[in-house]
Amino acid sequence: MNSNSEIKGLLQKFVLNQCTPEETNEVIAYYKKNQLTDDFPTVEDVQNLLDEMPKMDKQTADDIFMNILSASKEEKKEAVIEMPARKSNYRKYISIAASVVVLLGIGFFYKQNLVTKPAEKEFDFKSTDIVLQLENGDIQVISEKNSSIVKDAKGNIVGNQTGDKLVYENSSNPEKLVYNTIKIPYGKKFRLQLSDGTFVHLNSGTTLRYPIKFIAGENRQVFLDGEAFFDVAKDKKHPFIVNADNLNVRVLGTHFNVSNYPEDALTDVVLVEGSVGMYESKEQFDASKNIILKPGFKGSFNKENAKISTKAVLTDIYTSWINGGLTFRNMTFKNIITKLERRYNVTIVNKNEKLANEKFNASFKEESIENVMSYFNDIHGINYTIKDNQILIK
Repeated sequence: MNSNSEIKGLLQKFVLNQCTPEETNEVIAYYKKNQLTDDFPTVEDVQNLLDEMPKMDKQTADDIFMNILSASKEEKKEAVIEMPARKSNYRKYISIAASVVVLLGIGFFYKQNLVTKPAEKEFDFKSTDIVLQLENGDIQVISEKNSSIVKDAKGNIVGNQTGDKLVYENSSNPEKLVYNTIKIPYGKKFRLQLSDGTFVHLNSGTTLRYPIKFIAGENRQVFLDGEAFFDVAKDKKHPFIVNADNLNVRVLGTHFNVSNYPEDALTDVVLVEGSVGMYESKEQFDASKNIILKPGFKGSFNKENAKISTKAVLTDIYTSWINGGLTFRNMTFKNIITKLERRYNVTIVNKNEKLANEKFNASFKEESIENVMSYFNDIHGINYTIKDNQILIK
């Protein structure tokens, strides 16, 4: 990242969970390179200097940086979380990085003593907010307690949101595809109805990029990072395609679940009803060559070697999250921690390194994090303490 604009652009993509793995590493590396020196401005320093300029409050800046911190937590946890002696440095590290966020957000570069015009688009949300990014880059915060409307670039209403559901209208006939992107934070779920009537359940920590209106004669394609259950509206002339990084899932009308979280070695597709085809995104669909799933089967795409395997499963296990369930199948404890953090919006610090790669099977209905941790203690002897929203495993 060689310029302020490049850094800002990548940071915005990161917060909206749109970065590639390489871009995510680049953002994290940028913050790691900033040394803990006294001459680097703190949040308070920046705010004192910019009394007459729009700025981001410290809490919002901290929330944004915590997203970045959580992505690098596996490597940095020992250094910045687990050692009480470095607690002051940890807070200072957050403060310094938050300062950089403030600088980037308002277009002000302190280290070069340059003052530019305030940025037109500012971050104005918390890490716990459901965020909708419009086609022009504007950000709209969705509150499950209220209702709102979604407009296109011309000011036309294209969607209506009430509570935990957003419904797009099917009235206009656009000449080109225009995309919105919705990001679901840790600890929340959301429902989305696309303009063709397709209904999507979005799990926590999920980002979906989709057209506000599909175009006649073209495939209906959306882009998923995370987990979602799709109830696809039937349309034989317009196949529906879910892109999950290097995997495409193609359907005409069916019910299926796609899980494509970054920590998982596999992208899993579980078919409840209908038929779906699985193939690499760089390929063209060919029903005679590609894997075709039947109801009651799971297809697993190996991210490392691009191989696809299938097996019969109980589909309810993989769709129970819609109603608050939680299931782990032959999963490492390291990955279980990541999923618990995402589901309950907590921070889990594991000091028992031997547990990290052990694999577990467990299923829960709509349980609290306290009950889930109690299960692991009772059945597997895993000791832990809970304080506020942090869990320490001993």
